[in-house]
Amino acid sequence: MSAAATCDRKRLCVRVSGAVQGVGFRPYVYGLAMRYGLAGFVINGPEGVVIEVEGHRTSEFVAALPLEAPPLARIDHICVVETAALAAKDFSIGTSEAGKLSTQIVADAAICQQCLSELFDPENRHYLYPFISCCHCGPRYTIAERLPYDRRNTAMRAFRLCAACAADYADPASRRFHAEAIACPACGPRLSHGISAIAAAIAGGQIVAVKGLGGYQLLCDARNQDAVQRLRWRKHRIQKPFAVMVDSIERVSEVAETDAAELALLESTARPIVLLSSRNNLAPAIAPGLARVGVMLPVAPLHHLIFHALRSPEARGEAGPVIVVTSANLYSEPLLIDNAQALRQLKGVADLVVTHDRDILACADDSVVSVAAGRAQFIRRARGYVPEPIRLARSVPPVLAVGGVLKSTVTITRDDQAFVSQHIGDLNTAESIRAFEKTIRHLTSSLGVEPVAVAHDLHPDMASTRFAEANARALVAVQHHHAHAAAVIAEHGHAGPALALVLDGHGFGSDGGNWGGELLLCEETSSRRIGHLAPLQMPGGDRAAREPWRMASAVLHGLGRGNEIEQRFAAQRQAYCLSDLLDQPGGTTTTSAGRLFDAAAALLGIANLQSYDGEAALKLEALVRGTTILEAGWTIDGGVLSLGPLFSRLIADDIDAAAGAALFHGTFAAACVDWVTRSARTAGINTVVLSGGCFLNAVLADKIPRGCSDAGLTPLVPRRLPPNDGGLSLGQAWIAALQIAQQPPAKGGSA
Repeated sequence: MSAAATCDRKRLCVRVSGAVQGVGFRPYVYGLAMRYGLAGFVINGPEGVVIEVEGHRTSEFVAALPLEAPPLARIDHICVVETAALAAKDFSIGTSEAGKLSTQIVADAAICQQCLSELFDPENRHYLYPFISCCHCGPRYTIAERLPYDRRNTAMRAFRLCAACAADYADPASRRFHAEAIACPACGPRLSHGISAIAAAIAGGQIVAVKGLGGYQLLCDARNQDAVQRLRWRKHRIQKPFAVMVDSIERVSEVAETDAAELALLESTARPIVLLSSRNNLAPAIAPGLARVGVMLPVAPLHHLIFHALRSPEARGEAGPVIVVTSANLYSEPLLIDNAQALRQLKGVADLVVTHDRDILACADDSVVSVAAGRAQFIRRARGYVPEPIRLARSVPPVLAVGGVLKSTVTITRDDQAFVSQHIGDLNTAESIRAFEKTIRHLTSSLGVEPVAVAHDLHPDMASTRFAEANARALVAVQHHHAHAAAVIAEHGHAGPALALVLDGHGFGSDGGNWGGELLLCEETSSRRIGHLAPLQMPGGDRAAREPWRMASAVLHGLGRGNEIEQRFAAQRQAYCLSDLLDQPGGTTTTSAGRLFDAAAALLGIANLQSYDGEAALKLEALVRGTTILEAGWTIDGGVLSLGPLFSRLIADDIDAAAGAALFHGTFAAACVDWVTRSARTAGINTVVLSGGCFLNAVLADKIPRGCSDAGLTPLVPRRLPPNDGGLSLGQAWIAALQIAQQPPAKGGSA
């Protein structure tokens, strides 16, 4: 070698951070190094991936590195430092490096097209194998115990590689080169029952429980009304809608209407459930009284195999098979992941329970997404998206935020990232609280974080609050609606003051009251209530949230028409005495936006009772085909918005349910825009945060941001998280982290 050539030879140390473990990044780097004739090594490190390359074309290597990364990878930062050449001759994948973690596990990904082709190739050794995967697809978060993401740190450590899999794992030319979940029929996980038995049970009208990626699922024929109704009885799920799965994107149009944005979501590697306009040609019990149906495509190889068996000649019909897919948990209980527990608890629910021997280390329900105003909106964020972090505007201290009690999530901050857990559910049973605590342990362990403080809701009697108080760390209490607003502020990296319109069902107010329709002025770590919806009585307290006719009665009473309650709601046993109850002083009141939807639904005869959260509002929304606005349908006085004039119109005899739903939605949205615009001008603030569970309503999610924009304001809406209580923990974490950064609270104190 000439002296000039020797001088051109360089050795670089390259550190890559981001989502770069468990995505085939090391094999990718290996192939890139081979292309440019470089020596050195690549390893998983605590900060991501560490690469050392030596040779004459190191600059070309660095330039190409971010351009052809694996599909599941996300590169946040590349640091390059020149180091002394070692005259290395080859390139290798080395042992993972220990140290303080700053990388992350990536989310589970649906089966890729190459694995799908192999799944149905009789010449391939993975033919019809339900656990086929590669570097670009398959389980990640749900099987990972800790970082670095090596096989020994996952549930796959229980399966010793056969000779063929070991050869693929070590072969740089293989798609399974260092694929940690690699397996085949000879050495990998196995189902307890064959695919033919599963398909036969579904085709025969039975209910089947199968162990999926993040937990057990219940399946049945979505065209079989009797099977779907039996599933409802057995699961004690009276009205709440079920999601359905079709076998391909081409089949979606058979059950629902879609647009390009919805199709893109369906086909994404996350494979969420997407809410679509229903064609109403499935079993009526799928989504009673609703205009939309949740649809998803197959996620795991197992799903594809079931559809393949259902399409066999003896089972084929004119229309493609459609399967109900719902989580296999009983009412209010967490998702089942343990085989023995599933066999015990699902006895009498499922006619067939299908287990397998690969452990699920982190449960993850299916994510649910809709498209509102042309953008994706989370309803439930879980499998396929978690634990993808939310990037923060600045680096903050490590804190744990424990969210609320409904639609629970937890958040952990690490440097300039916030990791929001998968949807856990409602914390109202001992099992759900144990699942909540397990999620915290798994997230803190996998991220390598020791929080310095715990943030929680202001409500003193939540299970999440009690958990926070039982931990020997500094505490930061955050008001519910402030947390809703702060979650959006943190997600958008907004600096400076903002007006926040938060519309939801219930939140403990800073005055101890029952809040839910709030205008807040937010600045740094503080918020001030500058407006709210007009208080409305809640006859029966919390019972009124489950019985919309009670909220309708409160509206009638407030309009001086309490004498009509007994006649309008004669089917309700206590209707005769409710007017007298409402006359008594000192009753519970609320400023909740959600309870206004309940009242409207009951007054229009749509829903007097509800069996699940938001049922009345969803059925009210389902009737909307366009909106109308009642001029002078609201009043604003001293920051208090009243919809009294609108409700006076809704109780008129000449208005039907559909017209009333259109009028309620249009007028409420217009009233909110007017309310926000006036307050923004008074406060001299241009940025408006919009959040709370009511923004899951597609009409509000479209018209209120649009109206704010038309008024010259800048609306900020949730994009990476749901607007409901699933986003609370991020807001809590952001406020707590900023407070600690400014002035750490005393241990055991509250802010």
